[in-house]
Amino acid sequence: MTAATTATLPDATVPDVSTLAVTKGHGTQNDFVLLDDRDATLDLTADLVRRLADRRAGLGGDGVVRVVATAALPEGAGILVAEPAARWFMDYRNGDGSVAEMCGNGVRVFAAYLVDLGLWDGTGELAIGTRAGVRRVRRVPAVDGDGDEPWYAVDMGVWSLPGGPAAVEAGFDAEVHVHGLDVVRPALSVDVGNPHSVLVVGDDELEAADLTRAPVVSPTPPAGTNVELVVPLGESEAGGVSVGRIRMRVHERGVGETRSCGTGAVAAAMAVRTWAGAGAPDVWLVDVPGGTVRVSALADGHAELAGPAVLVAGAQVDLRAIGMR
Repeated sequence: MTAATTATLPDATVPDVSTLAVTKGHGTQNDFVLLDDRDATLDLTADLVRRLADRRAGLGGDGVVRVVATAALPEGAGILVAEPAARWFMDYRNGDGSVAEMCGNGVRVFAAYLVDLGLWDGTGELAIGTRAGVRRVRRVPAVDGDGDEPWYAVDMGVWSLPGGPAAVEAGFDAEVHVHGLDVVRPALSVDVGNPHSVLVVGDDELEAADLTRAPVVSPTPPAGTNVELVVPLGESEAGGVSVGRIRMRVHERGVGETRSCGTGAVAAAMAVRTWAGAGAPDVWLVDVPGGTVRVSALADGHAELAGPAVLVAGAQVDLRAIGMR
């Protein structure tokens, strides 16, 4: 497909121009409305984000991803000092219009979108600016059985456990009440550039959990948190490497339950790896409702997330139809 390359709101002095060029894409069914605003002329308001992401009256999506020149944003100055090659910035907004630090599935879809726009040739390593710092992306072969299209692997940066050694020793540093489950569960806080709370449940509990309502986390993180429910599935050997596997559902702050969450997959894998202790695998397959991604713990304390990225369609949104004109 070829997406439109100009995504700007029409000038109010030109009444006959009333459309916005967009692209729809997803990473393991975590879906986004994508906007090409490389020249930073679009006023991406919270209201516009909510209307585009509305699944009944708009295009529908878990969030909105804008391509914009890193140099055009105030927060881009620090990014370019750290990495001058990070020419493009992923401006990510949750479906409720709130600004988010980063989105692991969104980064992969962003990279695929840059290829579609002719802004990256898909070779080598791509540096992307985000509010969580620079993210580096490369194309890699898909995991066996996931089609012929390449996956995108993202260095997600340093992950950490905000609770420190005490949380590692105890195995938790928070408690979570999940609607649909009888008792409050212990959870481990994980930071992947954005906050996460990970808890273990059984198979039946994973199905029973009501994630239409936000889980209640105590103590409540100041900026909120994503909550991951995980079922460890054990380990296997692949090419002489031990690979762990988990199943996961997620409630994303500002969105609700999503079919997948890239940073959540990293947080879940690193939490289970921490609980497993010495000798735990460095590579984990994470099964989410929308598919499977791979998380790898890297030697430098970083984590890598790999998975598919799909661009579904390009469209022209009638701004009057969504109440924006």
